[in-house]
Amino acid sequence: MRRLTLLVLSLLLVSGPAGADQLVPHHPPVLSAADKADLDRVSAYLNSLHTLEGEFLQIGPEGQLDQGRFYIAKPGKMRFEYRPPNPVLIVCDGTTIAVANKKLKTVDRYPLSGTPLDLILSDDIDLARSSEVVAVRREPGMLTIEARSSPNRSRANISLVFSAPDLELRQWTVLDDQGLQTTVTLTDLQPGVQIPPWLFVLEEPKGVGTKSRD
Repeated sequence: MRRLTLLVLSLLLVSGPAGADQLVPHHPPVLSAADKADLDRVSAYLNSLHTLEGEFLQIGPEGQLDQGRFYIAKPGKMRFEYRPPNPVLIVCDGTTIAVANKKLKTVDRYPLSGTPLDLILSDDIDLARSSEVVAVRREPGMLTIEARSSPNRSRANISLVFSAPDLELRQWTVLDDQGLQTTVTLTDLQPGVQIPPWLFVLEEPKGVGTKSRD
């Protein structure tokens, strides 16, 4: 169950210092004019989203499948509700990310600052000028942005996939420091919906242990 929690966090955070095999790049990535134009389009699309609700399918490194519903309210708020038998609930209130395990009756808390969530949750996204963006890939009906969770990393470890030419966030993939890959596919997207504020508050019942992590 602890491994499951870490998998969820690798999906959402991918934060912290670069791994031992990650060298500080000597030169920033070179983006073409077409790359920057596409990044500007994606930034405008993401900045136009203020709330978003939908379904998600998560595929873990060993092929594990988990499903659930997610809610996003910018800036910085999100909720991922996993369906049983997965006992995990993730809630971000704009400052802290809380990972609750209903089965173990534990809550782990992580600071939002220092994570790459601004790639999605910020109100002022400018990917063309972001030091985290490494490359832009184009395929029929698909635009993929390769990014890294820290400028100290030499390689991309986050991929954001959008439909093209009409932009819509469809998927992201995370590669952790052990080379394990987790992919989340989004469906039934509903932008601009009213989302109750209480969804971004994690009420901790009595008897639940809480741990704060740096």
